[in-house]
Amino acid sequence: MITHSRPFGRALRAALLGLVALAVCLVPAAAAHASPAKKTTPSASTAVARARVAADVLMSSYDPDKAWFPSSWWNSAVALETIGDYMQRTGDKRYLPQLENTFEKDQGTFPAGVLSGDPLLGNFTSRAIDDSEWWGLTWLQAYDLTHQKKYLDMSIKIADYVYGYWDTSTCGGGVWWNAERTYKNAVTNGLWIRLTAELHNRIHGDRLWLSRSTTAWKWFVGSGMINSQGLVNDGLNDDCTNNGQTVYSYNQGLAIGAGLELWRATKNPEILATVRSLASAAMTSSALTSNGILTESCDATDQTCDDNGKQFKGIFMRYWTDLVDTTHNPKYTAFLDRQAESIWNDDRDAANRLGTRWSGETSDDHPNVFDWRTQASALSALIGVIPQQAPKQSLAATMSPAQPVIMPAASGSTRITIDLGVSATGSRPITAGSSVRLPSGWSVSPARSSVRLNPHGTAKPVYGSIPLQVTVPADATDGDNLITATVTDGDQTFSTQADVLVAHKIDFDTGTAAENPWLFDADGSQSNGVQNRFADGNSHFTYLFPFPSDAVSATVTLTIDAEFLVQVSSDNQSWTTVLQEDQPVTDGSNKADRTVDLTPYLGPGSGGDKPVYVKVSDNFPDDGWGGRVYHVTASDTEG
Repeated sequence: MITHSRPFGRALRAALLGLVALAVCLVPAAAAHASPAKKTTPSASTAVARARVAADVLMSSYDPDKAWFPSSWWNSAVALETIGDYMQRTGDKRYLPQLENTFEKDQGTFPAGVLSGDPLLGNFTSRAIDDSEWWGLTWLQAYDLTHQKKYLDMSIKIADYVYGYWDTSTCGGGVWWNAERTYKNAVTNGLWIRLTAELHNRIHGDRLWLSRSTTAWKWFVGSGMINSQGLVNDGLNDDCTNNGQTVYSYNQGLAIGAGLELWRATKNPEILATVRSLASAAMTSSALTSNGILTESCDATDQTCDDNGKQFKGIFMRYWTDLVDTTHNPKYTAFLDRQAESIWNDDRDAANRLGTRWSGETSDDHPNVFDWRTQASALSALIGVIPQQAPKQSLAATMSPAQPVIMPAASGSTRITIDLGVSATGSRPITAGSSVRLPSGWSVSPARSSVRLNPHGTAKPVYGSIPLQVTVPADATDGDNLITATVTDGDQTFSTQADVLVAHKIDFDTGTAAENPWLFDADGSQSNGVQNRFADGNSHFTYLFPFPSDAVSATVTLTIDAEFLVQVSSDNQSWTTVLQEDQPVTDGSNKADRTVDLTPYLGPGSGGDKPVYVKVSDNFPDDGWGGRVYHVTASDTEG
């Protein structure tokens, strides 16, 4: 269910943040503008490695205190289910404790605004019936992974609750979308069929859930929500006819997934025939694909997907993967492969985050968006291309920081340290040799090296690193400069790129790719699009400005509003308050450009620069309207 609550997430624990330190730029953001190239399917071990890198980035956004992904309730269920898919597909079980954490902490009752815009009624249920169903599927995934009966029991409790909203008195059947019984739609009923069929397929001797699933499928197929083109519209009008509303990818995917699970229970060929018809329509319709890439209607470059739409395509790919696994149809496999390759080659930013537009398209007014929701969505496609019998051996590489910034002095070179991270799974020791390629005139030490890793299976990948000392000449070109590192062990090879920004000025909108290199610590802050980053409650966000060694003065101007608290530090330890809003302001009426003199806080730093940290947080943490920044500029004067 769509809600419009502000985030309440807190800072991530240091151990979890350490995972994102291994995330790195493998393809620059500018790749989105490159001409389409012929895609090749990666090896099975590479597919595992790619998914591991992307999964680690996703889980860096998990809030262990509130046991969710900040600011979205149903989206958190889908993200956790996606991580469950990853663990099931790869054998990497590192994130089982997070599933357990969420189950134990969030199964109680909560008032509106804590975890959801709606009050939570206990057992992961609320007035939003579809939200409840998402959690039911998540706990069935946890049951499959752990075989712990408590997860199955929770899914049954959720399904029992949902069944209370199955109603034959309106439109002859179907589950209501909400507790107010105002709408019968595709998502709620697709979820219901899948949930009940999954329950049947996991409960020995069941007849009850099979009966309910079969009844719901017959009703859904006959409801009219599947239009004459084989596409699923959003729902029904008050007169029980197709409302003709948007064909969303997740509705199409859920219909496919619902049919597949019920077919496994019944082996009814008519169900599988309907699934194939839905799949063919999805691959050929301009409503869902563009140049062979799955595309949501809000992916148009003159639009921006909301926080719900960001995850729709991933839900489609979860059930498309099921279709590939079930039918082994090469057409379906090729479609899946194309999505994963486009995401990996064209839709990653410099921190290995995966964007909402899988083609990589962007525009100035509606740029491609990267956050944990888009990460979870695209990760589903990367998981799907891993063979069902995943290889035990895999090798991945990352670099940290992903987007280092250099503000050169008037003369002399600059040196930075980049850690080349290497991770592996397998049953034998690995000696990963590395080589590095740099822009002309740059140098690195060591240019070649190796790291020894001793993995013990797939359940817990092992990690190692090689520190790289990179020297950047004074005349380095402003803009993005790629450093490419390749690690090799036998027939396994993985390449990664750091995107070094050389800059003489600071000027960016928040919520855009231009913000990322300067964003030292996003903590629990959120961005809902261009010119929008805010920190509510106990969250914050910190920018790092590495002013050059010859800087003698500096200023920063923030376009800011709401209940902000702005602090400055030269070491990220001792903070001085420089701006704060003393009144509770929630309507943006205090939005203004505010300039701060940074001269008293200029370094020196360990790398010869003069770093200044600027942290924005919430001066009234109890009401959820913390500092919101739209635009940042900063400048310095050199001696």
